[in-house]
Amino acid sequence: MTDRRLLLVHAHPDDESIGTGATMAMYAAQGAHVTLVTCTLGEEGEIIPAELADLGPDELGRHRIGELAAACKALGVEDHRFLGGAGRYRDSGMMGAASNDRPDAFWQADVEKAAGLLAEVIREVRPQVMVSYDDNGFYGHPDHIQAHRVARLAFELAGGTPWQVAKFYHTAQARSVIRRSTEALREAGTGFLVEDDLGFGSPDDAITTEIDARPWVANKLDAMRAHATQITVRDPWFALSNNIGQEALGVEHFVLAAGRPGPALPGAPPEAGGLGEPYTRENDLFAGIH
Repeated sequence: MTDRRLLLVHAHPDDESIGTGATMAMYAAQGAHVTLVTCTLGEEGEIIPAELADLGPDELGRHRIGELAAACKALGVEDHRFLGGAGRYRDSGMMGAASNDRPDAFWQADVEKAAGLLAEVIREVRPQVMVSYDDNGFYGHPDHIQAHRVARLAFELAGGTPWQVAKFYHTAQARSVIRRSTEALREAGTGFLVEDDLGFGSPDDAITTEIDARPWVANKLDAMRAHATQITVRDPWFALSNNIGQEALGVEHFVLAAGRPGPALPGAPPEAGGLGEPYTRENDLFAGIH
């Protein structure tokens, strides 16, 4: 396919780089049109650098616009939009925080209206493939859950239309990969904390799609460095404000939530972050689309 168009819907600046950065960089480098829609400015993020600690939430949100622009440049992504425009929806903070109840919080957004705004992007871009989170928002953050709801409804609104999307994916991380990465981190002596249960992860047999984008992991790391208020990078490891180490993976996993799967083909070996045999997973988000 020569005219491939991929649309990703993420909750905050930095989510795109952490979960899908290598995949985005790979498809952009291969000539696909990659569109990123970010739902909030990330105003409630916890600031890591001491020299920026005095930024208030609104100032942080404005600062993170620049971080996201630099990250997209590192990934080779030229088409980025904030849902409804920058600042339309505000970061809701972690589940249970008082910021959840702000009337402008994304968690409080009218899902149908927000999905309508996203549907406008779909009509313009006409992607064959969409990527967002599962119904738990990957790890339970209100804005991730809301991003799923909005993206899924927009996907359904596009059904049966000239701009119909063929495949809808959830981001995922395989539990076996998390276990291997945790053991490697324990032996690496990075100074990051080691946490055996990160609170997320999918069973290996739930993973439908494995994208081997290892040649673009350097782009992913550069994009993560661009999010300096939120991420500390010690190649190939990184940590958020909790200082719990994770591996920046060049092999990224997804679950096909809607659409016809492509053929099952060999992926990356386990030592490289892949799932190995049995080969029951597709290795291209566009596989099976004609």
